[in-house]
Amino acid sequence: MTEKAIQINSDTGIHARPAMMLVKEAMKYTCEVFLIKDSIQANGKSIMSVLSLAITKGTKLTIRAEGEDEAEAVESIARLIQTEF
Repeated sequence: MTEKAIQINSDTGIHARPAMMLVKEAMKYTCEVFLIKDSIQANGKSIMSVLSLAITKGTKLTIRAEGEDEAEAVESIARLIQTEF
């Protein structure tokens, strides 16, 4: 299991378009990907699950992956979010 904690700096948070970009990135990997906000865990490969977190500016988010390419997946998704999509 690999995890990375980040803070959302985008003024608009993660709405529909960035959420779809995040899901597309997560789908490139065979591992399971999760986004965790507070104690709520969402499937990083499901657009509805990601949107259900209602991620706004300032949100502290943990990216977690489990599987053979987990480290690469976490770094790639974190980079995508940190560059504000």
